[in-house]
Amino acid sequence: MSYLDAVILGILQGLTEFLPVSSSGHLVLAQEILRVSDPGVSFEVVVHLGTLLSVLVYFRQRIYRLVQSLFVGQMKEERKIIGLLILGSVPAGLVGFLLEDFFERAFSNPAMTSVMLLVTGVILLLTRFIKQDEKSLKLSSALFMGIGQALAIFPGISRSGTTIAFGLYAGVKPSTAAEFSFLLAVPAIGGAAVLKFKDLLALDSALYGQYFVGAVLAFIMGLLAVYGVLTTIKKGKFEYFSYYCFAIGLVGLYLFL
Repeated sequence: MSYLDAVILGILQGLTEFLPVSSSGHLVLAQEILRVSDPGVSFEVVVHLGTLLSVLVYFRQRIYRLVQSLFVGQMKEERKIIGLLILGSVPAGLVGFLLEDFFERAFSNPAMTSVMLLVTGVILLLTRFIKQDEKSLKLSSALFMGIGQALAIFPGISRSGTTIAFGLYAGVKPSTAAEFSFLLAVPAIGGAAVLKFKDLLALDSALYGQYFVGAVLAFIMGLLAVYGVLTTIKKGKFEYFSYYCFAIGLVGLYLFL
């Protein structure tokens, strides 16, 4: 992997992790086009850590209050959110643990990834026909969004897009669904890093520089993407991202089917 490859992939990861267009799908297709030889999914884990940091920075006050609520009895609402985050993280945790090998093989199949990008497009487009509601998060909606996150383990299925869309399907207020989706990324990405920790320790030291560059760029682009998604969903134009997913999916099928 060259530094140019790391720059391109890091920017792609950062922009597409929170934009609802599937970062994993873009990485699979880009690595295939660039002919990047990557040891497993280790590079993806590293750049995901970069985007994880962008969530921690953007929502630092919110996260601080969640942590604070563990020690302050009066902060019941924040502790409720922690419970919902744990519940919403269970489906992806179970699926990732039980089917880890299957999903790793999926990362080497750009044609299937292209199909999954088309599926993401459908998921996003359907939000256009939903009457937006103002419901707050509850057990059922948090679990439903968690199921959406589990589906997004497939490369090409957008994690942010699917979780936000499932929240909208459940009638959750758009801005609330978006924030909860971003917060769900913290245990999801952190858990993936823990599972791949041994692989990261085994990295060739010659790649440290490239991986660092990719992670830094993913962090910067991730911050920009968070701003972009929150702005777009407030304007009620979330389904616009579906057209992009359709285009990339069709291009991928043309190139790799």
